[in-house]
Amino acid sequence: MADDDYDDMDMGYEDEPLEPEIEEGAEEDVDNNKNDDVAGDAVDTEDKEEEQPVERPRKTSKYMTKYERARILGTRAVQISMNAPVMVELEGETDPLEIAMKELRERKIPFTIRRYLPDGSYEDWGVDELIVEDSWKRQVGV
Repeated sequence: MADDDYDDMDMGYEDEPLEPEIEEGAEEDVDNNKNDDVAGDAVDTEDKEEEQPVERPRKTSKYMTKYERARILGTRAVQISMNAPVMVELEGETDPLEIAMKELRERKIPFTIRRYLPDGSYEDWGVDELIVEDSWKRQVGV
């Protein structure tokens, strides 16, 4: 009896088209999708090449935070585990996190840290520019 009720119920799928209908203007846009304004694109790229980043005095600290350190090490360890090229000479290390720590100690990680400021601007710091303190050294007293 339950099967008979299910068969009688109209699900509404019979009236719907299998593919979405294409609007009239959409076909014209696809046909007219030629690169007519190539000259405009060239002007835009020339302006971008002329703009050089202005070196202003930095407002943020030159020390890498523990959060930046964790993010850098984790991201780099994932890259290494997925067969990214290693930037340091290995001496028997197989753990990706240990390799990432060695790269950070030798300042070989090719990352840039972007620090956003409250006014909406940002500062870019290379990992090689930042001072990294190992937290274990402070705990041991070295």
